[in-house]
Amino acid sequence: MKRSVVTILCIATMTSPVAAAGAPDSQRARYCAPLAAAVTAQAAGTNAAFVRSYEHGEDESRLPAGLASTAFVYDNALAVIALIACGNVSSATTIGNALSLAVRNDRTFKDGRVRNAYRPGPVGEGAPALPGWWDAKQNIWAEDPAQDGTSTGNVGWAALALLTLHQATKQQSFLADAERLIDWVIGNVSSGSGFRGGFHGYDPQQVTLTWISTEHNVDVYAAATWLFRLTNEQKYADAASQARQFLGRAFDGNHFLLGTKPDGSLADPGILALDVQLWPWMAIPDAPAQWRSALNFAATHLAVKDGFDFNGDRDGLWVEGTAQASLGYRIAGDPARSAQLLTTIEAERAPSGFLNATREARVSTGLSIDPTGTGKDPDFFYFRRPHLGATAWATLAALAWNPFTGKEVD
Repeated sequence: MKRSVVTILCIATMTSPVAAAGAPDSQRARYCAPLAAAVTAQAAGTNAAFVRSYEHGEDESRLPAGLASTAFVYDNALAVIALIACGNVSSATTIGNALSLAVRNDRTFKDGRVRNAYRPGPVGEGAPALPGWWDAKQNIWAEDPAQDGTSTGNVGWAALALLTLHQATKQQSFLADAERLIDWVIGNVSSGSGFRGGFHGYDPQQVTLTWISTEHNVDVYAAATWLFRLTNEQKYADAASQARQFLGRAFDGNHFLLGTKPDGSLADPGILALDVQLWPWMAIPDAPAQWRSALNFAATHLAVKDGFDFNGDRDGLWVEGTAQASLGYRIAGDPARSAQLLTTIEAERAPSGFLNATREARVSTGLSIDPTGTGKDPDFFYFRRPHLGATAWATLAALAWNPFTGKEVD
């Protein structure tokens, strides 16, 4: 999820010079092969495709209607970056081509945004299809308002994926599309003191999300900094500066707050999220040293048996976040703890090779499905289903690849 909620072997392509050198070949194959297999299966011989985010769980015969036709942009962006870390530029490019097509073509908007999700499978000419399903009870074609919307963080992750592809291929169109994405962020969600959440709802009149997410500003910082390094355009330096200043505001002594409320005041300090404690200092190499205290805070307040929960209720192990923490410990210079966390999540590998999203049947997040903050929708949960995003994060951790910088961890 990028919080509005949510990738056969191709071994020959895993020997690219961009592959992570520090991981044994057997480990690289174990993590990389399932991603490559998913791309091959769902691309069906085409050169542009999105990959479904979830597979049905072991106790399910099918996915719920709201997920069966859903390829979340966040998960697919992570898969691009993980496949580049694997050295599989070909499979990464297949998803990257779909992202580029989405940037340039939308069924309603012509401003360079991407939606939070698209329909999995091959992407042809024109606007990529959005997820949806036939609701027989209401006798209508149904779509999800969060999936149709645009989360600022998802735009940032799509840009990071395209920048990683540009780094690997030198294809200028990937750079141009990443620029268009961050130009959209600068032009549409800047508050002057941080980047707002984005837009939610159905076309064409969507609701503006006025809250600011710490996590989203990390994503914008990383992509804008990368773009400034490549283009030397001041607007990207300014965007990175604005995002970083907000991160400084969100740091509360030894941990990071979730962001702000819709009115701009800081979020309730009792609402915790694991990724918010990890990403700021993972993404900013010269971040203040005290920011890394958030890792110890997470270990104290968000840990469960052998891993980490999404939030502070500790009702189960969140596999994606535990993989993020594994990479975080690697960056922080604790490879033993990093390896232990990878061992924990390895137990969640499904027959397809994907990792389950959770160890327990269900894990709460404390967040609402409705990002407008109306309180009308129920809480968002992760369930024990094989998950593209969790698999991609585990791959990044296993190969010690920092997705925010496009580099292996030293």
